[in-house]
This record gives sequence, C-alpha cells and structure tokens, in this order.
Amino acid sequence: MKVTVAIVAAAASLPVLVSAQAAAWGQLLLLPRPKIVRTSTLYLNQPQPTPSTGAATCAGATKFKYFGVNQAGAEFGSNTIPGNLGTHYAWPTTTSIDYFLGIGMNTFRIPFLMERLTPPAQGLTGDMDATYLAALRKIATYVTGKGGHAIIDPHNYGRYNGAIITDTAGFGTWCKKLASEFQYDSNIIFDTNNEYHDMDQTLVFNLNQACINGIRAAGATSQLILVEGNSWTGAWSWVSSGNAASMIDLEDPNDNIAFEMHQYLDSDSSGTSENCVSSTIGAERLTAATNWLKQNEKKGFLGETGGGSNDACIAAVYGALCHMQQAGGVWIGALWWAAGPMWGNYYQSIEPPNGISVSRILPEALMPFV
Repeated sequence: MKVTVAIVAAAASLPVLVSAQAAAWGQLLLLPRPKIVRTSTLYLNQPQPTPSTGAATCAGATKFKYFGVNQAGAEFGSNTIPGNLGTHYAWPTTTSIDYFLGIGMNTFRIPFLMERLTPPAQGLTGDMDATYLAALRKIATYVTGKGGHAIIDPHNYGRYNGAIITDTAGFGTWCKKLASEFQYDSNIIFDTNNEYHDMDQTLVFNLNQACINGIRAAGATSQLILVEGNSWTGAWSWVSSGNAASMIDLEDPNDNIAFEMHQYLDSDSSGTSENCVSSTIGAERLTAATNWLKQNEKKGFLGETGGGSNDACIAAVYGALCHMQQAGGVWIGALWWAAGPMWGNYYQSIEPPNGISVSRILPEALMPFV
C-alpha cells in the first residue's frame, strides 16, 4: 500500500491524484521540475549483478512465472494534464528494459494516466489521445517484442478527472477500447486499475468485473488480467479489509485472472520510509493473503514491493519473496517499485546504472529469485 495525496490545483483547476509513492516524489510536483537524465547504453556493457554469495538458500521454491520491476514515469506530474513530455512525465527507456532483460527479469509494469490517454474533455468513453497511446504502445511492444511481459497499468486509484469512477459501464467501455489496441499480443497483461482506496467495496468489485468483461469483449482472450482490491490493494489487509470476501466472486470466462496485491515493509505499509519494521516483516505481512490464495485455489501477484537498502530491509524483501516461492505456486509474480528515468535519488529507485537500489537490493534481495 502506498500513500497518495490530493492536491487542489490553482486557478480553479480540479483536484487531481498524485501518482505513486507520494512521499518519494510527490514533493517534486511542488518544486522546479527535475531534468530527465536519459540513461546511456554504455552501462549495458558493465558487469551485470549476480545473486549475492552470502544469500541464504530458499529451499523448496517454485520460481515465479513473472518477475521484474515497475517502470514508472508516464504517470508522473498528475497535477498537470496533459503536461509536457520530458518536463512533467517521461516514458521508460529501452536501455533500462534491456538491462533487466539482460539479467533474467521478464516482466515490466508500465503505469500511465487515464486522463492523458483519454482527455477529460472527451469523457471516460471518449477518443484516446493518439500521441500518448502511440507512446504506450511503443514501449509495451518493445518489451513484448523482446520476449518480455508488459503490464498495462492505469495508475488512477479508481479515480478519473478528480472523482471516483462510478460509471461501471463506461469504465468497461474504456477497458474494452484499451484492450482492443493490444488484443493480438499475448505477452500483454492488463491491470484493471492501480490501488482502489476509500471506495465502496461493491463498487470496487463492479469496476473490476466491468473491466474484465470489457477486455474479453475486445477479443483479448489469451492475456492475463490483474485485478486490484480496495484499501490500496494491500496484501497485509487483504482479508481484514473485506477484499477477500468480495473479490473472490469475480468471474472471467477465460479463467485467467490473478489478484494483484501490494506490500511495503515500513511501519504503516505505505512505502514512504526506508526503514523496515523488522527483518521478517515481509513474510509476516504476506501470510494471511498466502493462506487465502491456497484455501481458495487462487493466483496472486505482488505488483509492488520495496524497502530501503539496509540489512533489515534486504532480509525482509528476501524473506517475502522466499515465502512466496515456497507457497506452492499460488504467487505467480512479483515486481519491485520502481525503475524509471525521473527518480533522482529516491531510495527505492532501481533505475540502472546508479539507482540507489541497484548496488545492494538487486544482487542481495532480488537476483536470487530470477
């Protein structure tokens, strides 16, 4: 679960959502815009990380089918719609994608804003912006063209144009239109929406079901769909929040959905502190969700996780991933939050070559599970 904030824009503009990880980069929305540092291809020739020789062995592990990183940036600057490419937001770089593919990762979640794809002036079911759509398609098909999996992630928290989405039919139509752009690419994965929160539980269920129906109606019948829950889709609260009781009834005619959950390891599971509660907190916070997946023969997907580059967090991340791989295959994937070209010195940045998480998190906590 991440903390997000609502910002009331000046000059009578509507409230809009700040994109992921508010404490880490949301403050950038109030400061002069950072320059985007485009990564050079030179680092691809540097020695690539290997699992730390000091890493413990995760006995009895079932490897993830999907493992990789979020590639954030296109959802940045959400208080400026549509915003300027290179100033308010940026798309992932192909050099970053190549780096992670080169070390054995295979899955990349690509967050974007619904308002940039479908301008508010058009309405939820209106025409999509051709330029933004082309950029989304370009980076997604670059991933899939290299044999990887690209997760298309509308990073909107169940909101559109500053308000909770209540038009379930319209949302289903929006999902259908988006899916029609990728219906023939079997390596695309659809995420219904990022981190629904503070919403009616039945509405969250209905939005997910409408999106599933829309995706399948578009002819995208082979692709995996990731459904997210209410309460920031937190794994630690999946059962206690009511998500478990509600979301279990979602139906997919193609029987190819997984329940996407997020889990951070700081004191409030918000992902806003580099300090983890303990070296075992990762596995502890996943246990209830794991048991639910097992008991109900469902599949789970950890769409976001992260922590600081310190001993406790490295052990906690490693422990979480080991717990998942020892769960008999109910967890099919996991992704680090996050790579992307605009993070600067954000403590969870894994953008090569110099993101803070590259030097220790990558070899010690992630590479053992590739």
